Amino acid sequence: MNGESRKYQVFWICVVLVLVTTAVYWQVHEHEFLDYDDNVYVTSNPNVNGGLTKQSVIWAFTTYHISNWHPLTWLSHMTDCELYGLNPSGHYLTNLLLHIVNTLLLFLILRHMTGAIWPSAFVAAAFALHPLHVESVAWIAERKGLLGMFFWLLIMWAYVRYAQCPDIRKFSLVFLFLALGLMAKPILVTLPFVLLLLDYWPLQRTQWNNRGEIIRLIVEKIPLFVLTAVSAIVTFIGEAVTPGELFPLSSRISNAVVSYLSYIGKMFWPVRLAVFYPHRIGTLSTWQVVAAALLLIIITVLVIRSSRTRKYLLVGWLWYVVTLLPVIGFIQVGLQSMADRYTYLPLVGLFIMIAWGAAELCSDKLYRKVTVKILTGAAIIAMVICTRVQLSYWQNGETLFKHSLDVTENNHVMHNSLGVMFASRGRFSEAINQFHLSLSITPGYASTHYNLACTFQLQGKIDEAITQYKAVLQIIPGDVEVYVRIGEALQSQGKFNEAINYYRRAVELAPKDGQIRRKLDAALTQRDKLSE
Repeated sequence: MNGESRKYQVFWICVVLVLVTTAVYWQVHEHEFLDYDDNVYVTSNPNVNGGLTKQSVIWAFTTYHISNWHPLTWLSHMTDCELYGLNPSGHYLTNLLLHIVNTLLLFLILRHMTGAIWPSAFVAAAFALHPLHVESVAWIAERKGLLGMFFWLLIMWAYVRYAQCPDIRKFSLVFLFLALGLMAKPILVTLPFVLLLLDYWPLQRTQWNNRGEIIRLIVEKIPLFVLTAVSAIVTFIGEAVTPGELFPLSSRISNAVVSYLSYIGKMFWPVRLAVFYPHRIGTLSTWQVVAAALLLIIITVLVIRSSRTRKYLLVGWLWYVVTLLPVIGFIQVGLQSMADRYTYLPLVGLFIMIAWGAAELCSDKLYRKVTVKILTGAAIIAMVICTRVQLSYWQNGETLFKHSLDVTENNHVMHNSLGVMFASRGRFSEAINQFHLSLSITPGYASTHYNLACTFQLQGKIDEAITQYKAVLQIIPGDVEVYVRIGEALQSQGKFNEAINYYRRAVELAPKDGQIRRKLDAALTQRDKLSE
C-alpha cells in the first residue's frame, strides 16, 4: 500500500471513529447534573459556577477543595460555566468532545509509532466504545480524567518527536505538557516509567539487556521523575487519605490484588457496572487472594518470557499494571474497592496486547484472518450495545443510584446518595428511609448521620436533628460545621446558652473563621436582649 492510500485509510478511520463515538454518546447531552460530586464541582460551587473571574482563577490555583489540587480542571469547569451557565448539556458535550479528541490522538500516535493501522484503530475503537469508560464521559465531575488523558497523549506525541530527533526544545515540550497534565489530574505520575516502556517498544530505543543504554534513558528522564515526585507530594498533602484503622494494610493489599483481575474480568465481561463498589474488607477469603496473586504472577512471567519476540505483550501488561498503581488502593482514598473511571488510561495497555496479538495471529492463514475480523466486528458491536445501555443509567441521580444498588450488595454509600437526592427534591420520607438503610449497613457512617440530621432540620424536627448531629461528633469530634449546625438548631429553639457553647467550640476549632464569630456574637446579643 502506497503512502497516499495509507493517508486515505487513516483519514476515513478517523471519520468513522468520530461518527460512531458521537452517535453512541450523543444521548449524554440530555442528561441532568448528578447529585454526586457534580454539585461540589459545579452547581453548588460559587467559585466555579460564576465563570472565569480574577478571583476564581486565583482560587483554582490555591485551593485544595475536595482534597485535590488540579487548577486546570477547575478552569475547565469555569470555562463551561462561562459558556453554558448551568445548562448541563454544554458540560456533557465538552466531556464528549474531549473523549473524541483523546480517541483520535490515541489512534494517530499508535499508528505513527508502530506503522500498524488496523491494530491502532482497534485500540482506539475499544478505548472510545468500551462501557467501562462511560463513567469518565457521562460524569461531569470526572472531567479531570478526560483532561489527564488528553495531556498524557500530548506528552506521548511530543516524546515521539523527541525520540526521533533528540533536542532540548522538544524535551522541554514534553516537560511542559507533563506539568500541565499534573495540574489536571495527578494520575500522570506514572508517565515517565511508561515512556521507558515505549523506548523498548515500539520506539526501539533500547534492549533490556543493554544496561548502559537503559541507564542513559533513565537519566534522560530525571527531570520528569522529579516533576512527578513533586506532584505526588503535593497530592498526598491535599488528599483525604482514609484512616488506616478503617482499612488495614492487609485488607488494602488483598483488595488491590483482586482488583487487578476484577478490572480484567470487567473488560471482557462488562456487566453489573456501578458508580460505587463497596470495599471488600472482610469479604475476601485467603484462597481468593492467593489465587489472584498466583494468576498475576503467572501472567507476568509469561509476558516476560515472550518479550524477546512479542515485545508488545510486555509493554501492554506493564502499562496496565503500572498506570493502575496510584489508584489500586495501596493508599486508600475514599471508601470504594475499585472504580470504572480508574480504567480510562490503564485499559489501553490491555487493548494493545489484544490488538497486536490478534494481528500476529492472523498474519498467515486466511481462515484466521476471517475469524479475527468476525470476532473484532462482534466485539465492537457488543461494546456499542453495552455502552448505550450503561449510558441510560446515567440520565440522573435516581437512575444511577438505583442501578448501583441493584448490581451491588450492602452499598451504604449509594443509599446515602439516594437519600440526599430525595431530600433535595422534598421527598423527605423516602430520603429518611434511605438514610436508615445506609445506617443499618454501616452504623458509623458520619455522612449519613449528617444528611439525616439536615433532613430532620428541614422538616422542623430539631431534636431529632440534634441527636444525629451529635452522632456525627462521636465519629468526627473536630467537625466544625457540625458544631455550628447544632448551635443554629439550639438557637432556633431559644436555647441560647447551649447554642453559645457550641459556637464557642467551633470558634476554638476555626479561630480565623469570621462567619462563625458573627454567629456567636448574634447568639450572645439575642441572649442578652432576652435577659433584659
